[in-house]
Amino acid sequence: MIRSPLLICVIVMFTALLATPSRCVAADTVKVFILAGQSNMEGKAQNKLLEHQATDEKTKALFAHLRKGDEWIVRDDVFIKFLDRKGGLTIGYGSRDRTGVELEFGTVLGNHFDEPVLLIKPAWGGHSLFKNFRPPSAGLPSEEKLEAELANAKKDRKTNNEKRNRNDPLPTMNDIKGAYGSSYRNMMMEIAGVYANYSTMFPELKGKQLQLAGFVWFQGWNDQYGAEGEYESNMKHFIGDVRQAFRAPKLPFVIGVMGQNGSTPAKGAMHVVQQAQLAMNDVKEFQGTVKAIRTDVLVDTAAEKLYPTWKENTKEWEKTGSDHPYHYLGSAIWFNRIGKAFGEAMLEMLPKE
Repeated sequence: MIRSPLLICVIVMFTALLATPSRCVAADTVKVFILAGQSNMEGKAQNKLLEHQATDEKTKALFAHLRKGDEWIVRDDVFIKFLDRKGGLTIGYGSRDRTGVELEFGTVLGNHFDEPVLLIKPAWGGHSLFKNFRPPSAGLPSEEKLEAELANAKKDRKTNNEKRNRNDPLPTMNDIKGAYGSSYRNMMMEIAGVYANYSTMFPELKGKQLQLAGFVWFQGWNDQYGAEGEYESNMKHFIGDVRQAFRAPKLPFVIGVMGQNGSTPAKGAMHVVQQAQLAMNDVKEFQGTVKAIRTDVLVDTAAEKLYPTWKENTKEWEKTGSDHPYHYLGSAIWFNRIGKAFGEAMLEMLPKE
């Protein structure tokens, strides 16, 4: 089990924060939802695409509830912290100048609750569950695999040193082992930091008590490259470890099943990861508290149809999509559909109040 001193400190901090006795009524609480994962959780729909589609006669009805007049609504009851950015929920809380699933997810949850909602989004592109987000209880890979990884890392460093006339030190086994679970630990630190400082980050929430309500996981791409066979096991460990850290054994979990295949059935490693994510729906101890939601069935067919010829139709493409298939074509419609589906799935699992 990977238990770094840093992670232990974070868990101790959580224990203290979550142990505060609560006699608060709804008006004194804030519903907290964690949105974690890699690049598609970051969000890849370009804001300029949202701006166009929100005013285009063919698509503006899909965005009308997110706008007031000619402006995007900035919610005063839903707040978000995404790495170095924070504020009231609106467009632009994805990657730079982009938007992700948080927009519709937060809208669904904000419309449902009388009390404020806070979204905490620790997400980093290109990070796998096998390595970067590896949960503590999954332990490390075998010594044989670690030794092979170290040998390859040393070889790459030597090549880079020779190519660039550098003398950077060769990686050590501690370097290799330390990378496992690094994003998991950073995720916990990010969440703990918000818990400790939310009243300063969001003055509107000062005096209220944070109440952890749910977790959304949207990730999978990088695990296709040799780690797909471990995904199911690592996902079980991840859910268990997060719940244990937050002292929330029934914490509702929504898993966004990777669906960049769109209308085409997934094959190979992508299919394996999809099946591993969907398998969480059938785990006995997760019944009623974990939902894996397909995202391929929510495909933006207009963007999917145009993408193969986007280079020859750039003007039309810029009105339809804004990225490549691995980022759901950068489709604002697709990301919004996913966010809404995540929100609705979360509401189905929340305790009735």
